[in-house]
Amino acid sequence: MENDIKDPKRLWKVLKSEYLYRDAWLTARKDTVELPNGNCIPNYYILEYPNWVHTIAITKEGKFIFIRQYRHGIQEVRYELCAGVCDATDASPLASAQRELLEETGYGKGKWEEYMKVCANPSTMTNWTYTFVATDVELVSAPHREPTEDLSVHFLTKEEVVELLERDEIKQSLHAAALWKYVAKNHLI
Repeated sequence: MENDIKDPKRLWKVLKSEYLYRDAWLTARKDTVELPNGNCIPNYYILEYPNWVHTIAITKEGKFIFIRQYRHGIQEVRYELCAGVCDATDASPLASAQRELLEETGYGKGKWEEYMKVCANPSTMTNWTYTFVATDVELVSAPHREPTEDLSVHFLTKEEVVELLERDEIKQSLHAAALWKYVAKNHLI
């Protein structure tokens, strides 16, 4: 397998870059790029987002912690993993994931490991999503959600998680990918 992810012969050259919109949650940019073969793309749009985190959290009792919340983009209420953005004040993606789990559910402690790192759309998005697995987590405080968060916490068995996946009920694609990998790796089906 080739390992040329930073091969300078294949990188595109940015000839011009212009910001179209800047906000805390979304920055849109238009680049003019030259490909290695000399061809130019005058309008290549890039979305800059902060890095994201989500956690497959499992309690000491073996229950998977999920949240349910409304997602305006698809106008549905769905099961999801605890997730959020990496704040500039967080020391690392792990610190972000731990903060988000605590804020949304009140759960923490346990054993944490980085599980995977993916990009939702590497063609047009700049951010990474870090998946963590946290086992043996326990309730350490009441949740302290932001005023814009309206969610409920759910504790599911591994069979219920597999059933959600098999019925295609988890619509957040990055969460579904991480969960399918976890289910396969741990022989839950």
